[in-house]
Amino acid sequence: MVKALRLRKNDKIGIISPSNPITEDLVPQFNKGIDFLKKLGFEVVVAKNALSITLGYSATPEEKAEDINAMFKDPSIKAIICSQGGATANICLSLLDWEAIKKNPKIFLGISDITVLLNAIYAETGLITFHGNDVMWGFGRELKPYDKQEFIDRFVNGKIGLINNSGERATIRGGTVEGKLLGGNLGCLLKLAGTTYFPNFEESILFLESYGFSPEGSYCNFVQLEQMGVFDKVKGIIVGYIYDEYADQRRVHMEDILEKATSKYHLPILKVNDFGHNCPNTVIPVGAKVKLNADEKTIEILEECITF
Repeated sequence: MVKALRLRKNDKIGIISPSNPITEDLVPQFNKGIDFLKKLGFEVVVAKNALSITLGYSATPEEKAEDINAMFKDPSIKAIICSQGGATANICLSLLDWEAIKKNPKIFLGISDITVLLNAIYAETGLITFHGNDVMWGFGRELKPYDKQEFIDRFVNGKIGLINNSGERATIRGGTVEGKLLGGNLGCLLKLAGTTYFPNFEESILFLESYGFSPEGSYCNFVQLEQMGVFDKVKGIIVGYIYDEYADQRRVHMEDILEKATSKYHLPILKVNDFGHNCPNTVIPVGAKVKLNADEKTIEILEECITF
């Protein structure tokens, strides 16, 4: 397992756009997110291609990889935060310098489509990565005190132990297990299916969230995970906030479908609202060992995620 150094005041944070680019109309919100980081006492360095739309809808695979590789190789950069998610984070994977990433461990933070990179980086290098707010839709919005404190606790203070609760939690299936955290956005995680970048889910706890929801789509995704043998390997599942504009009109929700899809596996399942789209976000260490107690509705980080 590889761990990054904690953040200190005046450290440099690099900003990259490995998925969707920052288009002209998004620049004001992007700058607001950068200002948030500066107010915390950090210097911000925007990557060379962060605003590139060479393909018309995105930077090229080469441009994305150039930024990621450069940020990891630059000794002055102590953390890398993604500007936003989107749809194209997987196009640069074959161009990444995995050896350089492993030799220069840094905090790597993102959400949504960045799930692809969080899990691929961990699978290829063993570096603990982090699922949490991005620059645009996290730090660029009106953050809750919860979000700010979780960022400081995890990256500056190196806090482990119980993950703070930002809202209602529900036991879907009881039980207590320990394992390494893997996952993120459900659809984006499955972009890695069939590739060498898909992580080994042996002895793991799967965490999932989704932007948008359809019963049919979710069921198909869960069947795919089963067919891939994931449910034979994982020890428990955490379901985060599921952004669904039609939630009030539905008879079933994602956790209901997951419960039925995994009924023969007897896996503990906990529903929380502590991570996802359009909600408060804790910082989840991808690859770190945690304890899930679905009966007590707690998630406890058991090992240090960064070094001092």
